[in-house]
Amino acid sequence: MANKPRIKSDAVPTPGTQVEAEDMVAQIGALQRQVVSIESAMNDELSAIKRGFEEEALPLNAKIEELFLGVKAWAETNRSDLCKGTRKTVNLTSGEISWRKTPKKVSLKKIPDVIQALKSLSLDRFIRTKEEVDKEAILNDADAVQGVRGITISQKEEFIVKPFESEIEKAATTG
Repeated sequence: MANKPRIKSDAVPTPGTQVEAEDMVAQIGALQRQVVSIESAMNDELSAIKRGFEEEALPLNAKIEELFLGVKAWAETNRSDLCKGTRKTVNLTSGEISWRKTPKKVSLKKIPDVIQALKSLSLDRFIRTKEEVDKEAILNDADAVQGVRGITISQKEEFIVKPFESEIEKAATTG
């Protein structure tokens, strides 16, 4: 008689029969549903708490925006007096105000048209050609790359327990 493989693990309840295994899978499903229920209740409470704090902060944020726009209007009006030479930061007794340029950014619309326009103007240096390994093609023809350094094809086996679940269907009349 062949020996069964031994699996090292902590002492855990192990079913002795298929009926016991089925019962344990059913228990896993029931416990998972309880966890989902607890997480749902937690998210409901967190949502209510967050909404309460956001409502409490709303008038403060409105006042901050109002004060910010006032300081900005004053600073723009007095910029030449505030910023001598190349200065862009002004230190006040309560903080500082400054003007900063953001990094340059390229925006593209209708990329195929842009590429075609660059090609027609012989501006190929602005078109990037990207080389990359086609992993899907390698999986489809693994024998062809056998022995190529740097390529490893691996696969593992996972053990999965998926209790049966029934989702409550929602329906509404149309028309």
